[in-house]
Amino acid sequence: MRRKKIRVVYRRKIIGWMLAGTLALAGCASGSGTEEEIVIIEREGEGGGHLQEEASAEEGSDVPARRENAVAIGEEEESPNENIEEESEVIEKDWSEYFGGLNGAAVVYDAAHGQYMIYNKELAMTQRSPCSTFKIISSLIALENGIIEPGDSTRPWSGETYWNENWNRDIDFYDAFRSSCVWYFREVIDEIGQEMMAEELEELLYGNRDISDWEGRLNTNNNNRALTGFWIESSLKISPLEQAETMERIFGDGSVYSEKAKNELKKVMLVEEENGTDTVIYGKTGMGKAQGIVVDAWFTGFAENMEGKVFFCVYLGRTDGGDVSSAAAREIAIRIVPETFF
Repeated sequence: MRRKKIRVVYRRKIIGWMLAGTLALAGCASGSGTEEEIVIIEREGEGGGHLQEEASAEEGSDVPARRENAVAIGEEEESPNENIEEESEVIEKDWSEYFGGLNGAAVVYDAAHGQYMIYNKELAMTQRSPCSTFKIISSLIALENGIIEPGDSTRPWSGETYWNENWNRDIDFYDAFRSSCVWYFREVIDEIGQEMMAEELEELLYGNRDISDWEGRLNTNNNNRALTGFWIESSLKISPLEQAETMERIFGDGSVYSEKAKNELKKVMLVEEENGTDTVIYGKTGMGKAQGIVVDAWFTGFAENMEGKVFFCVYLGRTDGGDVSSAAAREIAIRIVPETFF
C-alpha cells in the first residue's frame, strides 16, 4: 500500500496579521513584511496529500482538528520503505473576477507538480454538505462492488411524482447521474449499506466521514425518504480542498480503483460545453438549500490535456442578492481550470 507523508511548504508575505489555526512553523524569518516559510504537517493518505490547518474553536472555524491523524516529519511509520515524502506549494490566487461578487472558493490541485492553487483559502478549508457531488462517490462504490452494472442499470420508477420531471420514469445509471436523480441514488446507497459506506469513505479520507444521519432527517428541506440522505445538508461534510484531493485519489496516478469504474464515471462526468481550449473537463454539480435559500453550490472533478491533469473544486456559498447555483459554479470552473495548466 502506498502511503504518503506530506510536507506542505507555504510561502507568502506576512503583513501585520497572524495566520489563524495551529501550524507547525519552520524557518520563519523575523519582521513584518518579510517572506516566511511555513511548514504544515499533514496526515497520512493514499493517492494524494491533504492540506489541513487546525483552526481554533474560538474563531468559529468549521474545520475539525484531527491531531490523531497528524504525521510529524521524521516520524517512523509502519512501512518505512513505502513512505513517500513530498513538498507541495500553495499559491493563493485572486480569481475574484470570475466570481462576480459571489461568496465562493476555488481549489486546483496539480499533483504532478506538487502545487495547490487556492482562491479564498479560509472558505476553501471549510467543510460543507457535498450534496449531489456525492453521486461521484456513491457511483464509484457501486460500480466497484457490482451494485451498478452499466449494461443493466435501469431502476423502475415508483410512480410517485417528483418535482423534477426527468425523475418520473424508469431510469438508468447514465441518465440518473446526469439528471442528478436523488431517488435512484438513494436506492443505490441503501444497497451499498452503512458498513461498506463507512469503510469506503475512510479509505478515501472523505471529509468528516460522518454518515450518522443515514436517513437524512437533519435535512429540514424535505421529509420524503426517497429524496433525503446523510449527504444532503445533513451529517456528512467536506471542504472544497478535500473535494479536490478526493478527485485525485480516485482519478490520479496512484488510484486503487479499477479502470472500468473510472471509465464509466468519466462517461457521465464529461462536460460537453465548448471551453475554447484543448482541455477536457469532467465534473459533477451539487446544490443544497436551507429555508428555500441556496447555501451550498458545487462543481468538482478533474481536467486533462496534453500537458497533464489537474483536480479541482469550485464552491459557492450563500450570497444574499446573488445568483448562487451549481450552474454558476460549473461556469466558473470551466473558465478557471484551463488557465491553470503549466
